[in-house]
Amino acid sequence: MTQPVIQSDRDANGVYLRVSGDLVTQSLDMVEKAFEGFRADSNELTVDLSKVGALDTGGAWLIADVARRAKASGSNVHYEGLKPAHSALLETVAENIPDDPGVATEKRSFTDWVASVGERTARAGKDMLSLLGFLGLTLHRLVRTILMPRRLRKAALVSQMEETGLKAIPIVALMGFLIGVVLAFQGATQLKQFGAEIFVVELISISVLRELGILLTAIIVAGRSGSAFTASIGSMKVQEEIDAMRTLGLDPIEVLVIPRVVALLIMLPILGFIADLAALIGGGLMSWIDLGVSPGMFVTRLKENTGIWQFAIGMIKAPFFALVIGVIACWQAMQVKGSAQSVGQRTTASVVQSIFLVIALDALFSIFFSVMEV
Repeated sequence: MTQPVIQSDRDANGVYLRVSGDLVTQSLDMVEKAFEGFRADSNELTVDLSKVGALDTGGAWLIADVARRAKASGSNVHYEGLKPAHSALLETVAENIPDDPGVATEKRSFTDWVASVGERTARAGKDMLSLLGFLGLTLHRLVRTILMPRRLRKAALVSQMEETGLKAIPIVALMGFLIGVVLAFQGATQLKQFGAEIFVVELISISVLRELGILLTAIIVAGRSGSAFTASIGSMKVQEEIDAMRTLGLDPIEVLVIPRVVALLIMLPILGFIADLAALIGGGLMSWIDLGVSPGMFVTRLKENTGIWQFAIGMIKAPFFALVIGVIACWQAMQVKGSAQSVGQRTTASVVQSIFLVIALDALFSIFFSVMEV
């Protein structure tokens, strides 16, 4: 390993910083102070790297830091003798080097703010088009799988059904039971004022079967299974396993996305039904304890005053919620770019977007059914 050396000189064209030797982590202590003390008090700074042998991330950081400080002081920075391999490493390090907190940031003007809003809007538009394209691709593969069932990876489907459905039953059932208890307790408190305690049965059954049961189930599934989808597929992308699939002639949508989406399409209605049943049990139990409405009376009023259509409305929403959760989770995973931090960011975005769109879709369904007087 050749010891690194740095030299600086000045001529009519500006300041030259000449670096030679192996600029690697093991030897940086020899030149670190020299790099830190270097100041480019000129409009032009030329960094000569033609005699640099080996260069790693630590050495690239020192060079990028010098260039950043020079640019902050108003100098134009040029590189000479930069090898292609060193250029790629230096560019990557320069893009990720943090800003110097000691350098005052320029005050943003109204024009800068408008430009940033425009950039975010354009980026959101591109993301929307990308999501719609991914949705279309997923639906295409889904229809092809339905027409040719042999293409479906049954082992992966069963595994995903277990992860998204079977293992989610305890938390979904507990959530449903507690929602029923809360509705019965709060409803009884208000209905007692009018002597209409018996109507708590309709309050619980209609609100749970029509809205809350499937909505809260979808939110739990989005937070539990949607995040798992994004994290698992995103990690595969970071490790370049998805690229390896394409190299082997495998379709990542068919291998990774379709089993997860189909599993949600099958299991979310079942989980919604379990949540509805648990909520009715919890509401019936609290009505019996707090209002004296016997289980027999509860079931009788449930049959007489709550039509099957209330339950059907909730189940109609389930496949749409499942498709939204599955597509957004997998699409976010495909947007991961090369780091564990990106996986975490995309997982968070997946959960937030899934929950938001599920609630928005539920609101649209509510408006539609109200207009149709259903």
